[in-house]
Amino acid sequence: MTLHRFFVDPASTDGDAFAIPATIERQVRTVLRLADGDRIVLLVGDGIEAVCRLDGGTCIVEERREAVGEPRHRLTIAQALLRGDALEEVVREGTEVGVARFQLFVSERCVARTISAGRMDRLRAIARESGEQSERGIVPLVEPPAPLADVLTPASVLFYERHGGSRLGELAAVPSTLVIGPEGGFSSSEVMAAEAAGATIASLGPRILRSRTVAVAAAAVVLSRTGDFA
Repeated sequence: MTLHRFFVDPASTDGDAFAIPATIERQVRTVLRLADGDRIVLLVGDGIEAVCRLDGGTCIVEERREAVGEPRHRLTIAQALLRGDALEEVVREGTEVGVARFQLFVSERCVARTISAGRMDRLRAIARESGEQSERGIVPLVEPPAPLADVLTPASVLFYERHGGSRLGELAAVPSTLVIGPEGGFSSSEVMAAEAAGATIASLGPRILRSRTVAVAAAAVVLSRTGDFA
């Protein structure tokens, strides 16, 4: 039987017996209708999960163990702002694949140039829900937008669809940050700035992918190389 998983505040799980955390009590009792004796898994975002048995309004910890669904390679997706619900897809599917952090940024060709606090909250909620569903041990961070220059480092790989050199799977070093442009891609001046910052320029092959597709495809390639995916 699959156990329901919930990320909760660490302060609500002290000791080996504690009240059902208030943030999930309604879902546990009213929505899922779990009864005494049923088991749930609680996570506080440190990679450790607690298997708990319900007893009245109390959670009894039966086992604490490492979450097996957490990748060893800590991969960051630096994603340009996108229109509509596309960012939700990036965060949802990237979390399922194993991305550890999402850094949003603004570039020259971004149509969307700001993001509201409410939308940031929504993206973080999606990361939490997707982490629960995919049996992650942490909730990936979703960072607010920064300038492109701030995400370009020698450890990053920037994808440029017109790049005729190396593809992602051919790079000698496994990247820690993948930099993905907006719907219109990067300008030539941005590519030159990335090269000047020491970033690697690469492609995913001869086909042109939508920006929302690049994140999950590229993350799968990287995490497969490290043994953290298929």
